Amino acid sequence: MITTPTTGIPITHLADKKSHHATEAGNYFVANYPPFSFWQKEQAFAVDKMLDSPAPQDVPLGVYFHIPFCRKRCHFCYFKVYTDKNASEIRRYIHAGLAEFARYATRPYIQGRKPKFVYFGGGTPSYLSVPQLKELTDRMKDLLPWDETEEVAFEAEPGTLNETKLTAIREIGVTRLSLGVEHFDDHILESNGRAHRSGEIDRAYRFARGLGFEHINIDLIAGMMNDTEELWKMAVAKAVEMQPDCVTIYQMEVPYNTGIYKQMQTDGKVTAPVADWETKRAWVNYAFSEFEKNGYTVTSAYTVVKNPDKIKFVYRDMLWEGADMIASGVASFGHLGGVHYQNQADILPYMETVERGESPIFRAYATSPDERFLREFILKLKLGMVRSSYYQRKFGENVLVRFAPQLKWMQDEGFANMGEDEIRLTRDGLLQVDRLLHEFFMSHHRTNRIV
Repeated sequence: MITTPTTGIPITHLADKKSHHATEAGNYFVANYPPFSFWQKEQAFAVDKMLDSPAPQDVPLGVYFHIPFCRKRCHFCYFKVYTDKNASEIRRYIHAGLAEFARYATRPYIQGRKPKFVYFGGGTPSYLSVPQLKELTDRMKDLLPWDETEEVAFEAEPGTLNETKLTAIREIGVTRLSLGVEHFDDHILESNGRAHRSGEIDRAYRFARGLGFEHINIDLIAGMMNDTEELWKMAVAKAVEMQPDCVTIYQMEVPYNTGIYKQMQTDGKVTAPVADWETKRAWVNYAFSEFEKNGYTVTSAYTVVKNPDKIKFVYRDMLWEGADMIASGVASFGHLGGVHYQNQADILPYMETVERGESPIFRAYATSPDERFLREFILKLKLGMVRSSYYQRKFGENVLVRFAPQLKWMQDEGFANMGEDEIRLTRDGLLQVDRLLHEFFMSHHRTNRIV
């Protein structure tokens, strides 16, 4: 039996074809560090304390705005979204988000700084009407000008897009348009609760290409309900044919607050009705290989890029290197000076709190210097390669010494290769990096869930 060096928990190697780990409920994707479960309401004061401190000279600033509205809630969705809000409710929400944003813009830590990146996430930002989008972005630019912004990223559901709306999205300054395609088969899309269909994907992509967006990304999900190897290969072939600038491929997971999990509870099931982890990793590997055959480069555990010298994901790269990010909107996550925070998780309490002139932050976590180092090492390992010298210069840490047992284990298991200054994940390691990252957590932050 093979065990990890720090937890002693059995690990099944990807190449062991005798064992297929079924997908069970829970979060697999490592989105931040320390884990969200350690964030506390009692630490929310740390955000205000940071906002009253002087602005840093060498830390990039970003902006995130959460649009929680959708035409339909997908069965696998775990984000805070609403499908029942009318135009007046949406307008009230936008005004609340802008009021929150204005609170940040005047504080000493933020005042005078200009964002290097702006990100509109959801939900479905493209659900907003053109007037709503213009009102939102015009006011944001008034508060924190975008003239030094390197990237404006915008998530979109294909069925909400037409040429008029895409033109408006382009005109407000969006440079990275991310289309939530997920799959091209209509039955797969329908059975997983997606609102759009394949015809809407083709139409939206054609319009977007004609408008000259600098960077078009499409999202795919491997292992959705009812997917098959044949249908997945057809989806990959279609994505290759489209020639987007970037493709982001996720492995299907089933967090506890999804429709799929609720149905599992009703049916008394432990295993989710989606592909097992072996299959999902094999499908992502197939997709990576097909894109590589067509000139793409694998640039992280989830992304292939057509031209990595030209196409960057500024939001991800700066955030993973410790950039500040103002987060506005319900349930949104932000980061200021090493303090992580999340807003109130329900829309009505969020709006009422902001309208009273109060902070909507409901939990936070003030990181230690060591936690900031660990966060950056853990997240950047998802890129597939890190250099020890980088962490030595920035944090005074020799990662090859600090993590010698974990790295030796990863190398012995075929998950990574070590150089004098380089840690490089193998394809095998990259495909399951999220489960491997737990080995680098502080002991009190680790969980026993390994898939």
